[in-house]
Amino acid sequence: MKKPTLVIMAAGMGSRYGGLKQIDPVDEQGHIIMDFSIYDAVEAGFEKVVFIIKKANEEVFKECIGNRVSRKMQVEYVFQELEKLPAGYQVPEGREKPFGTGHAILCCKDVLDGPFAVINADDYYGKHAYKTIYDYLTSHQDDETYRYAMVGYDLKNTLTENGHVARGVCGTDAEGYLTEICERTHIEKRGSQAVYTEDDGKTWTEISMDSTVSMNIWGFSESILKELELGFEKFLEEELPGNPLKAEYYLPMAVGSLLREGKASVQVLSSRDQWFGVTYKEDKEMVVNAIAELKKKGLYPEEF
Repeated sequence: MKKPTLVIMAAGMGSRYGGLKQIDPVDEQGHIIMDFSIYDAVEAGFEKVVFIIKKANEEVFKECIGNRVSRKMQVEYVFQELEKLPAGYQVPEGREKPFGTGHAILCCKDVLDGPFAVINADDYYGKHAYKTIYDYLTSHQDDETYRYAMVGYDLKNTLTENGHVARGVCGTDAEGYLTEICERTHIEKRGSQAVYTEDDGKTWTEISMDSTVSMNIWGFSESILKELELGFEKFLEEELPGNPLKAEYYLPMAVGSLLREGKASVQVLSSRDQWFGVTYKEDKEMVVNAIAELKKKGLYPEEF
């Protein structure tokens, strides 16, 4: 079995945050969240990383993180660009928004030929998450069913006080397998409760703070790539025309389709660690303080 690769989705410019948040330092040594992700991934056993970025950000990205990581792992770059579409399709006039996380992973099809884990660039997942997903990928293979995995987090541990978030809300069976995943693109914390809207705030629905949510840390075999290719064309045909400037092909959306078709199983792996990330500028102070506390506990050295 081939060793798993780590895929980091870093093509987003962080429009709500107001800059290239993936390379914003979170400690006095100039480390960014990805430095801690790489540190944890290497400890777990990963030896290769694929960064999904925009071509326009290539130089600054390599300077701020890529060149440093290349001393610890094998590094490859994949560019997620709007123009990366199947033959016969064109970018809708006026479209600037990327086509989503499903499209991002599809852009990696020429550099992945074995199992891989997927994470967001600007999320801190914790050491246990990487070890758990690595162990799964090195002990499971597809049979008559695609054998995938994800690390799930409690919704209450993934919200921000500073605005809304998008989360894939998961349903599981008694054996811990994913039964459904519903992408909620606007969830807000209100006191001790959480609510979501699907109609731009006209109506709100309460959602349990103990709900299991996907933070886009996945484990896949390479079979997902051909399925994403098929699913993306269906998205371009059926979904994009209705919302040509903003519709996105989400990775959880693609996984959900495979579950409904009976093609895949997804084992939900629970992490013992606290998730945190920077969605808005105001979130940064919390992240800086959390990183400092982890260093005090000895989980990370000052320099690495």
